[in-house]
Amino acid sequence: MIFSKIKENLKKTKEAFDVKLSNVFASNKDINEIIDDIEETLILSDVGVNTSTKICESLRQNLKKQVDKSEQAIKDLLKKEMENILNVENENNENEKLENISSKRIILVVGVNGVGKTTSIGKLANLYKKQGKKVLFAAADTFRAGAVEQLNIWASRTDSDICIGKEMQDPASVVYDAVKKFKDENYDILICDTAGRLHNKKNLMDELDKINRIIDKNISDIKKEVLMVLDSTTGQNGAIQVKSFYERTNVDGIILTKLDSTAKGGVVFSIVSELNIPIKYIGIGEKIDDIELFNAKEFVDAIV
Repeated sequence: MIFSKIKENLKKTKEAFDVKLSNVFASNKDINEIIDDIEETLILSDVGVNTSTKICESLRQNLKKQVDKSEQAIKDLLKKEMENILNVENENNENEKLENISSKRIILVVGVNGVGKTTSIGKLANLYKKQGKKVLFAAADTFRAGAVEQLNIWASRTDSDICIGKEMQDPASVVYDAVKKFKDENYDILICDTAGRLHNKKNLMDELDKINRIIDKNISDIKKEVLMVLDSTTGQNGAIQVKSFYERTNVDGIILTKLDSTAKGGVVFSIVSELNIPIKYIGIGEKIDDIELFNAKEFVDAIV
């Protein structure tokens, strides 16, 4: 059921990729020409130049090692190379199953306005509540009209508690109050909403630094995770956004949203490959349960 929904959401990406890939094998070409055409197909599918080159160089080397160089063999090997790109592991990526999470944690959610940040926070809280966790929200997006009210609705829907500041209150002070409540009342999960910001707005990025310092200073013994919500429809622009946030907040993972709108799912590969940041979750619809742990094999199977 989950895989079929992912396939449906990625239908436009798959259709665009399949058409281009079919053209690659439409006429008689030698292996090098085929791989060159596959590289061009990947680039045109929003995978990015550097990542497309990386995939195809590995494809070229591995094809040399095997006798079968049929169309299906090449496609199978291509899928494997694409999976390898997405199966990134770094020091912040535990690849943990949600149901096995037992430790307390603080999750700082970042991203620009309009990417589905507040909705993703609600969905994430719902996942933790299903595991019996005690969840607290910090409504630190005090600059956008309606942001606190929206988060309050999600707190009610997920039976989570919320720490709310006054309108235009310093966001860092809201996080400070939430951290104190988190410790005093023995919560399992603190999810901090932050002001949706453009990566080139220095004052807002500085505010993000301040929030990080408050968390690190007051509860350094609790695992902190920074998740960036990214709208998949932004294509390569998304990679630029992630890079800018990563430089300031050391992003630990991506929550990918709006996969059903356009054929731009290929951006996932360049983000993971070039920044070594894993995709942690994907939004697969508008309902509260429409979020899943990211699975590289399912993702690749859905588009190739």
